[in-house]
Amino acid sequence: MKHAKFVSFTEVGAQTAKKAAALLPDFLIERYARTVDPSLAGTQLSRFAQQAMVDCDLIVFVGAAGIAVRAVAPYLAGKAFDPAVVVIDEAGRFVIPILSGHIGGANTLAERLADGLGAQAVITTATDGRAAFAVDTWAVAHGCVVADPQNIKHVSGALLRGEQVGLRSDFPVDGRLPAQVTLDGVPDSGFVIGFDIKAAPFAHTLHLVPRVVHLGIGCRKGTDAQTIEQAAQAALDAAGVPWEAVRGIASIDVKQNEPGLLHFCENYGLPLTVFSAEALQAVQGDFTPSDFVARTVGVDNVCERAAVCAASGGTLLCRKTARDGVTVALAAEKWRACMEEQNREDQTL
Repeated sequence: MKHAKFVSFTEVGAQTAKKAAALLPDFLIERYARTVDPSLAGTQLSRFAQQAMVDCDLIVFVGAAGIAVRAVAPYLAGKAFDPAVVVIDEAGRFVIPILSGHIGGANTLAERLADGLGAQAVITTATDGRAAFAVDTWAVAHGCVVADPQNIKHVSGALLRGEQVGLRSDFPVDGRLPAQVTLDGVPDSGFVIGFDIKAAPFAHTLHLVPRVVHLGIGCRKGTDAQTIEQAAQAALDAAGVPWEAVRGIASIDVKQNEPGLLHFCENYGLPLTVFSAEALQAVQGDFTPSDFVARTVGVDNVCERAAVCAASGGTLLCRKTARDGVTVALAAEKWRACMEEQNREDQTL
C-alpha cells in the first residue's frame, strides 16, 4: 500500500486535511495538524519534510504553497525519486500539484482530491495544459519505468513545439498512436519501449521499461543475500534484462522464511511470491528437470516453474542458471503497449 502524509497549520486546515485524507482509502495515511495536536509543539517542519520526502509516495500540505515549496526544496532528488507533493488551501477550494506531477502521479491525485472536495485542480504542466501526450504519465499508467528521466524533456519539448517524436517498441503496440507520435522515420527525439536501455535509434532517446519480469529463485538453506544478488545479476545480464524490468521474486513455499532471500527482496523493494510444490508441478511448459530437486522439495524444478507461474504463464526469458548454490530463471508476463487509452484521456482534457 502506498504511503501518504498530510500536514496542516490551522484548525480549518486540519478539517480540510481530514476530509481529503478520507478520499484516499488506498493509501496508508498519517495526518499532522501542527497547531491542533499538542504533541507536535516544538517539532520542526523541515525535519518532517526531510523524512516524508524519503518514505512517502505522497505529501499533502494544507496551507500556503510557499510553505510547501520552502519545506521540500532542500530535499529534492530528481524526477525519478521525488514523491508527489500536493498543496490544498485551508478552505479546500484549490488543489495544486507542485512536484512529480507525472511520474509521481501528483496531477492525477490532485484531480482526484479536487473532485472529492468540490474544489478546482490547478494543473500547471505544459503537456496537460495543451492536452498533449505526456510520455511519463503514460509510462506510469502502463507499468513502465522511465529509465532515463532526464530525457523526458526532449520528447515533451518536441511535442510542445509541434514536432513528431518516434516510437520503437519490442512489444506489440495496440490502438491509435497519439498525435505527433510515429513509428515511421527517425525524428530527432523519440522513446523506446523494451528491455534494451542502451538502444539509441534517435538522437535523443527516452527508454521506457515494462515491469513485467519475474525472477524465479531457488537456493540452499542459509544462502546470504549477497550471493543471491550476484546470481540474479548474472542471470539478468545473460538475458539482457535490466533491474528496472523486474516486478517480483518467486520461489517455492519452503523458502518463504529463508533469511537471505527475504533480505535480498527487502534490499530491492521487491515482493516475494511463493508456490507449493503441487502448484509448481502443475505449471505447463518445457522445464529443466532435476531428480535431486524433485527428491528434496517434491517438484522437478523450482526457479523456472516459479518464474513462469508468477508471470501468469508468461514467456521464459532465461532458463535455469546456477551459481554458488543459487538457481535463477526469468519469465516475462504477456504485455502489450496500449496507446488508445491515452488518446481517450487527451480528448477529455
